[in-house]
Amino acid sequence: MNTFFFILPLIIILVPLTFFVVKQQSAAVIERFGKFTSIRHSGLQLKIPVIDRIAGKLSLKIQQLDVVVETKTKDDVFVKLKVSVQFQVIKTKVYDAFYKLDYPHDQITSYVFDVIRAEVPKMKLDDVFEKKNDIAIAVKSELNDAMIEYGYDIIKTLVTDIDPDAQVKNAMNRINAAEREKVAAQYEGDAARILIVEKAKAEAESKRLQGQGIADQRREIARGLEESVEVLNKVGINSQEASALIVVTQHYDTLQAVGADTNSNLILLPNSPQAGSDMLNNMVASFTASNQIGEAMKKQDKKKNSTTDKEE
Repeated sequence: MNTFFFILPLIIILVPLTFFVVKQQSAAVIERFGKFTSIRHSGLQLKIPVIDRIAGKLSLKIQQLDVVVETKTKDDVFVKLKVSVQFQVIKTKVYDAFYKLDYPHDQITSYVFDVIRAEVPKMKLDDVFEKKNDIAIAVKSELNDAMIEYGYDIIKTLVTDIDPDAQVKNAMNRINAAEREKVAAQYEGDAARILIVEKAKAEAESKRLQGQGIADQRREIARGLEESVEVLNKVGINSQEASALIVVTQHYDTLQAVGADTNSNLILLPNSPQAGSDMLNNMVASFTASNQIGEAMKKQDKKKNSTTDKEE
């Protein structure tokens, strides 16, 4: 009975020193009297109390280290780059990761600084933005070659931020704004030019149609006068007398129209005996000219339509 009470406390003390648990995605390094013995992975593990000890534990999960590097570009612009390095301990090289390297974060940071300050000074600022993936690949390649020896695998490297000097950013923003204003001004100029051209075309077409309308109007007046002369000839009035009669009639019709307008109260007309004959001659010449112009325009339109039909 006395022996049981003596052994029980001893068991209670030795059990925690004998058994231990290693968490998932972790590895424990066991030493015996200061010498490496074994590596234990996840689960319930056993060691010799007092003789064996857990020298340390390493996480096998993917870890991320963010490194901010300030350097200068080829065009003498200072810029800060944030590089995110994702890495993990290789399961089969836990020994190397634990014993060969004390401060892996410092080692990785040093390599990142070395690669960034070797690559970025070869590029202009615009190229740094465009080729950030090339920079990330160069960092990963350099780190893989160096850290694999120490039991670390570089999963991925990312250039997550590029931050130029504040004055440079302001200058870039001004350049971008000026470029956009230039493009906007070009579009506005093109729109204004199109409006002017279309307006000029519309006015030209309006004038052409107006002239054609006037010519048609005068031609129809001439035809009406011609018919009137024919009617008067049938009742025994010759052409000259008929023309004079028509002119006088038109003359008085005009006076009547002017008098009917409330805004007109004065009109000056020639009153010599020769005035009627001159008016007649002028009207005949005007009608003849209008008729010739109208015929010429019709011929030109027919020719234009014929050319268009051939092209189609």
